[in-house]
Amino acid sequence: MAQFFQIHPDNPNMRLVRQAAALLREGAVIVYPTDSGYALGCHLEDKDAITRIRQIRALDEQHHLTLVCRDLSELASYARVDNTQFRLLKQNTPGAYTFILAATKEVPRRLQHPKRNTIGVRIPDHQVALALLQELGEPLLSSTLILPDAEYPLTDVDEIRGQLEHKVDLVIEGGTVGIEPTTVIDLTGTTPQLLRAGCGALAPFGVEN
Repeated sequence: MAQFFQIHPDNPNMRLVRQAAALLREGAVIVYPTDSGYALGCHLEDKDAITRIRQIRALDEQHHLTLVCRDLSELASYARVDNTQFRLLKQNTPGAYTFILAATKEVPRRLQHPKRNTIGVRIPDHQVALALLQELGEPLLSSTLILPDAEYPLTDVDEIRGQLEHKVDLVIEGGTVGIEPTTVIDLTGTTPQLLRAGCGALAPFGVEN
């Protein structure tokens, strides 16, 4: 049965944040709040936890999981970023975007797209998520909490607990969250490409839905 933490969205209880980080290091799969809804997260080196997230979401190996980072310097350790890409990232992070970028050698092959050597990365604009990342000291491997055959992410904590109480190890309630997933922008080409329209604005990237 999953543990349950209530953490204030603007003033996170660091004792609970530290406990959550410790669980992640021990192999936990957690549900945590972001600016674009609730997400599933685990330690990026934990193969079993990664498999559990894919099973919960019914995702195959072709689907990018996302490296959720605390800041641009951490992001740059895992994704190759040129000057143009860096300016776009700096102007639009933290925020409700997932960016597809070329993976660096630091990213394990199993976390990259199997054909393109790319990785999805994001920096959330939510104090609980950022506090957890800061305490963890490394990115979370993550996926939006959209269950198989569902159109939108789960946002009601009672429903999340009811459906996932025996499939995850911790559920963190962090206040009201959005109901749309992130906007996904592919920055690997010469111009940004929209892969999924979500709650992040499209105008900064010159793309249309």
